[in-house]
Amino acid sequence: MFNQVRGFARVSSKVGETVRRSIQKKGISPQKFHNFLILDFEATCDANGSTYPLQEIIEFPVVKLNAETFNMEDRFHQYVCPHERPQLSAFCTNLTGIIQDMVDGQPKFTDTMDLFDNWLKEQNLLCPDDGSKSHLNWTLVTCGDWDIATLLKRQAAHHSYSVPWYFNNWINLKIAFSEAMGYYPNSMKIMLSDLNITHQGRHHSGIDDVINMCSIMKSLAETGYVFRTTSKLADGPTGSSPLKGPKFGSALV
Repeated sequence: MFNQVRGFARVSSKVGETVRRSIQKKGISPQKFHNFLILDFEATCDANGSTYPLQEIIEFPVVKLNAETFNMEDRFHQYVCPHERPQLSAFCTNLTGIIQDMVDGQPKFTDTMDLFDNWLKEQNLLCPDDGSKSHLNWTLVTCGDWDIATLLKRQAAHHSYSVPWYFNNWINLKIAFSEAMGYYPNSMKIMLSDLNITHQGRHHSGIDDVINMCSIMKSLAETGYVFRTTSKLADGPTGSSPLKGPKFGSALV
């Protein structure tokens, strides 16, 4: 089973450079998916995390990425009005750049989930009649497992809302990076830096983070890496389970 080695951002700068040099640009290999949906939630928060027993999604950005060209084709971007604590903290605004006016009057969580479901149908990613899987093979991509396995799962449970089936599996971009590059990155900034990608926009702006993730996806694909589903929802109020993949660093062999 793949070993995530979460305690280390990279093996070392010297070894990391050797790994990077060992990967030559191969061109984009055929992928297993037609589209990737790149997702990065932003949520309510405070400097003292214990004052927010339930974090709520306040920005819901998704970019549809073509799995053949790795070009951005469309986007879903919705600010969300929190239900339990509708007043944003100063800490949250300073971190995310989301001000109170951006969430006031916006749809609540369950309404936003319905809007996203409708967008998926408009994109022919779901069958319009019953919301089942369409003929296109697609998956969600997150930077870590927290967005879906903790934030979304916990908020859905709080509202007695059944998480739609298409959130059951996804790609953790950090795991994909580690399989392609041979070491586990602890942050998006590390991935951008080590792939020589210039950071765009504001860190912790959901839509800006998604656009940066798209650049990381394309750069990894250009090494010949083929993306696979890495994570799935686990039983219980929160949590995810890893899916079997190549041993750590074996993609380099």
